[in-house]
Amino acid sequence: MIGVELFAGPGGLGLAAERVGIRTVGIEWDASAVATRVAAGLATIHGDVTKYGPADVPGQVLTGGPPCQTFTIAGNGEGRLELERVLEGIKLLEAREVVDPGMFSDPRTALVLEPLRWALEAIDKGIGYQAIVLEQVPAVLPVWEAYASVLRREGYGVATGKVRTEQYGLPQTRVRAVLVARYDAPAALPAPTHRPYKKGVPQSEGDPGLLPWVSMGEALDRAEPFTVISNYGTGGDPKNRGRRTSSEPAFTVTGKISRFRIIDARGNESRFSHSEAGVLQGFPADFPWSGSDIPQQIGNACPPTLGAGLFENTVHRRPE
Repeated sequence: MIGVELFAGPGGLGLAAERVGIRTVGIEWDASAVATRVAAGLATIHGDVTKYGPADVPGQVLTGGPPCQTFTIAGNGEGRLELERVLEGIKLLEAREVVDPGMFSDPRTALVLEPLRWALEAIDKGIGYQAIVLEQVPAVLPVWEAYASVLRREGYGVATGKVRTEQYGLPQTRVRAVLVARYDAPAALPAPTHRPYKKGVPQSEGDPGLLPWVSMGEALDRAEPFTVISNYGTGGDPKNRGRRTSSEPAFTVTGKISRFRIIDARGNESRFSHSEAGVLQGFPADFPWSGSDIPQQIGNACPPTLGAGLFENTVHRRPE
């Protein structure tokens, strides 16, 4: 089975797909992310997703995480403000009309419509995808829900929702909006395998039917306990930096992960290496990060740990 990964980045979803036996081809325009993918042996087209379609890159599974800069809280918020225009764009695509990126104040916002364009174009060409897996920041959930309405009318079973990555074994608290779809079959989000993290609640407490969440100390090869001081302010105060110990999961890994300060028991300060930041994002410790702005590559990637669960449950799940 072949998967097509849109906005492939360094290969988070592609790596996840390959972990469950799906060979992937990724389309990515950023040269540094392409360098990482090539070093990792992931099949890659260095190009613009908007210039391609399903006839150019055939496959049975469609996956991707469109750029989120205009939707994320850390961005300028244009995507959230223009949500109604995005939903209008979805209606245009369903009617098989062209969406003009000029209808948005930031053309990157239009990129969130690309997976639906690919899915509908594949249907129209008689090469519709057997399965679709998409993920993004929580603010994109209304877009996925609108996608779901369209895809159901096209014969797909679809499930959408928000998932917490520490509940799938990632040593990091991160909430993502996801969509999974299967043609002519029911779809469902994967059941959590690990307990949710709650500050002050020990790993040993919680649902006995679930595994304990994974801490930074368990995931990283650091012999001594440490405290992480994040780049984020809490309570709306940028001077009040968040703190977590190595016995807790990491804060959400973003492109600013290199700014996190690590203080050991003797007061020595360090930073996460690229390998460590990648591990916290679910990549192997020896993943060959290449090119420039590696922290941004890591922060933008879908955690393979989460992606593998989404693919396994969607592509290999038996019909009910």
